[in-house]
Amino acid sequence: MREKWWNGKVAAFLWTILRVWLGIQWLEAGWGKITGGFDANGYLQGAIAKAGGEAPIVADWYAAFLEQVALPNVAIFNILIPWGELFVGLGLIVGLLTVPALAAGAFMNVNFLLAGTISTNPVLLTAAVLLLLAGYGAQRFGLDHWAIPAAKKKVNNGRMKEAHT
Repeated sequence: MREKWWNGKVAAFLWTILRVWLGIQWLEAGWGKITGGFDANGYLQGAIAKAGGEAPIVADWYAAFLEQVALPNVAIFNILIPWGELFVGLGLIVGLLTVPALAAGAFMNVNFLLAGTISTNPVLLTAAVLLLLAGYGAQRFGLDHWAIPAAKKKVNNGRMKEAHT
């Protein structure tokens, strides 16, 4: 069977460059928050304020979520956001758990956009979607290349043992 162009070695090399670049963006964002004393309280209150006025930037339903869920639990978000960004970055840089890292990064980008923060979020979200669509090509030159087949083998061996008992 012929290999798809987006999974070929040249394309996979280019996907790897994009994946590592995206990972560096997340790693730097997370590390900066971890070492800089991150507190999401002001950010959340600013996003809630963007839901009011003549031309609201944040949807009412999302502002309600921020006000009723995120703000009362800001201590949890102060941990989840910086460490999530750091682990997404590490996963993308080394190519381990690439799909979950891309999904988590895209989820954070969507939430930042819903909170009214444009910044680099559209670019990072677009890169994550492209890499998710690239499939195996985005994982070919990373630890997933070995980790996924090893995990599948372990799961299949476990199923074989269950079938024989």
